[in-house]
Amino acid sequence: MSLAGGKRTYTQLPAIMSEKPFYAPTLTLFDCVSRHDFDTLADLCDDDFGIIDLDPEGKSVPITNRAEWENWFRTLFKRLDEMKAHTYTEIRTYDALQTAEMGYSVVNFDQFLEVGDQKLKFNCITTIIWKHTDRGWKESRWHCSLIQAPVPV
Repeated sequence: MSLAGGKRTYTQLPAIMSEKPFYAPTLTLFDCVSRHDFDTLADLCDDDFGIIDLDPEGKSVPITNRAEWENWFRTLFKRLDEMKAHTYTEIRTYDALQTAEMGYSVVNFDQFLEVGDQKLKFNCITTIIWKHTDRGWKESRWHCSLIQAPVPV
């Protein structure tokens, strides 16, 4: 999926990927980041053990609890808004497994960051742990790693 200029479009992916568990909520995670939609993202995430995310420069950011999580995303979205930055994601590969109570997915993706005339592409891989709750499936752990230093596009 990619979000370019505020309009949602989909990258051509093998159909098998979209049939894997957690594919739709994974798209929602990426979409929430693109739209800076804190409320929807917060509702979908229940990060028991924190997360490892990337900042706009591609550096790892360890976040260990919910208060830090909320601060991270509120601050990140505010910073991106102030920069008038646009982000969108293109998924390269997706795989996932699911049991009755837990599951995980592995996503290789390109994260694009556009600020003014500058456009950077970050190639990343993330492992997402999902858990089943009384309110449905929730992201329980996100660990993102930068595969390649950001490159101008």
